Amino acid sequence: MKIRSKALAGVALAAVAALSLSACGGGAGSSSTSGSAASEGAAGTAAAGDTITVYNAQHEELTQAWVDAFTKATGIKVNLRNGDDSEMAQQLIQEGKNSPADVFLTENSPAMSAVENAGLFADPGTDAKNNVPEAYRPSTGTWVGIAARSTVLVYNKNKVNESDLPKSLMDLSNSAWKGRWAASPSGADFQAIVSAMLQLKGESATLDWLKAMKDNSKAYKGNSTAMKAVNAGEIDMAVIYHYYYFGDQAKTGENSKNVGLHYFKNQDPGAFVSVSGGGVLASSKHQAAAQKFLAFVTGTDGQKVLQTGSSYEYPVGSGVAANPKLVPLSDLQAPAVDAAKLNSKKVTDLMTQAGLL
Repeated sequence: MKIRSKALAGVALAAVAALSLSACGGGAGSSSTSGSAASEGAAGTAAAGDTITVYNAQHEELTQAWVDAFTKATGIKVNLRNGDDSEMAQQLIQEGKNSPADVFLTENSPAMSAVENAGLFADPGTDAKNNVPEAYRPSTGTWVGIAARSTVLVYNKNKVNESDLPKSLMDLSNSAWKGRWAASPSGADFQAIVSAMLQLKGESATLDWLKAMKDNSKAYKGNSTAMKAVNAGEIDMAVIYHYYYFGDQAKTGENSKNVGLHYFKNQDPGAFVSVSGGGVLASSKHQAAAQKFLAFVTGTDGQKVLQTGSSYEYPVGSGVAANPKLVPLSDLQAPAVDAAKLNSKKVTDLMTQAGLL
C-alpha cells in the first residue's frame, strides 16, 4: 500500500516541468540480461536531453522527488508510470522485450524477483551496486535496494500492555491471540512479510501459520486502515510496516495517538526488513541513462531524500543515516533474507490454500 502525502519535506530542490505519461507498450516475450539489444547499450553514455521511462511502484511523491532532483542534476528527463508492485511486474513480464520501460522501482522485493525470474533485467550499473551494501541487494546482483521498511506490530496502548505482547510473529498462531490481531492479507506489503517467513521457516510452518491466521485474525484492506482500527480499539494489534505510524504522527496523529510500536527483533520473521528495489530493463534503449538514475537514487543526494523527507522509509545506500525519529536499521536485528529468493507465487498459493485470498 502507498502513503499519499502532498509533499516531501526538507528536499531543497525545485521541481522541474511536469512529466508526460506515454501510452503503455504491449507484447510478451523474454530478454537476456546482457543488454545487447539496447541501442545505447550498457557501455553507452548518458547525456542531458535524454529521456527515460520509469515504471514506478514506489510511493509516487517519493519517486517524484528523486526524479526532480535527478533531472535538475543531470538534464536527463524522466517519464513516470505509476502503479502497484504486482500489477507493474506482471505488465513488464507481458511486455517482455517490447517494454518501453528503462527502469523498474518497487516497494517490495518479490515483484523484483518476479521480473528477474523472467530474465528481464540488465546490469544495474557498477556505481549503484557499489552504493548499496550486500545486505540490501539480491545475491544475483541483477538489481539494487533503493529503500527499506521494517515490519512492526502496532498495538492499542489502552488495551494491551507491552510486556504482554507476543515475543515472535509466529506466536500469533496461538489461540490466545484469536480475534485480537489484524493484517491486510491482500496487500503486497503483508505478502512480502509472508515471503520472508517462507524463506526462514519453510513451507509447512508457513502454511500452518497462515491457516491459524485465517482463524485468529481480522482482515482489513490496507495497512493504514488496520492501524486506524487498532487506534480506535476495534482490534488490539496489527502487523504492518513502520512508516504508516510515523507518517500519521507527522501529520495530525489522529489515527495513531493510541498506538504503540513493537519491534520483534532477534532475527525473528517479524523483524523482517523489506527492501524496495530498482532495476534496469534489458529492453531499455537508454541503459547508460537508466544506470545513472539508479546511481543517483542510491547515492548520497538520493538517499538524503529518504532521510529528510516525509516518506519515513529507511535509506540503504551511501552510508546515509535514517530519519532520527526511526529506530536505526542496525538496531532492528532483522533476519538475513535473500531478496532474490522471495517467492511471491508460492506465497499467494499458500495464502489461497489457507483461505486468506
